[in-house]
Amino acid sequence: MNKGLTAKGAATRQRIIVGAAALIRQRGPAATSLDDVLTATATSKSQLFHYFPNGRDDLLLAVARHEADQVLAVQEPYLSDLTSARKWQAWRQTVIAHYRELGDRCPLGALTAQLGKTSPGARAIVTELYDRWEGCLVAGVEAMARQGAVPPDISASQTAQGILAAIQGGVVMLQATGRIAYLESGLDLALAPLHATRPVSV
Repeated sequence: MNKGLTAKGAATRQRIIVGAAALIRQRGPAATSLDDVLTATATSKSQLFHYFPNGRDDLLLAVARHEADQVLAVQEPYLSDLTSARKWQAWRQTVIAHYRELGDRCPLGALTAQLGKTSPGARAIVTELYDRWEGCLVAGVEAMARQGAVPPDISASQTAQGILAAIQGGVVMLQATGRIAYLESGLDLALAPLHATRPVSV
């Protein structure tokens, strides 16, 4: 994404993205104008269009990618190291705490809705997010299988997809009702196969 930029240019571009993301989290994408971003980030119009030639659309896509990265970043250090029952439980608690804090707000969802869910750019960002997320979960299930901590016939891919579906379904219901219990129950059920046999202590 920063191909051809100097280190200073890449830093400036990232500063604009982070500033715009903060505004959008507070106000939502529809209520955030380019002028708002210019003021908040102390950026000139020519500078903004230098980094985002198509203006608002380019900036919103960049912020959406930033927010997608944040979805995974807040799950660390556990998401990349789901190698024990203790770490899976810590990851689960981290996910619940994150969405409890967000409540009915979902920056990435709002951005993709603003961009249009059928737009190639938005779809590519969301698809890449789910692929990366699923990959980490698959690696975690496979790590547990190597330890003999889960049933030998478990499908790592299906289990990971079920966990992701439980999270997203729970988040949709949280946004609709304000109730975190749906996410907690759905995630616990999706994680149940990982506790079908006595975990190896690590």
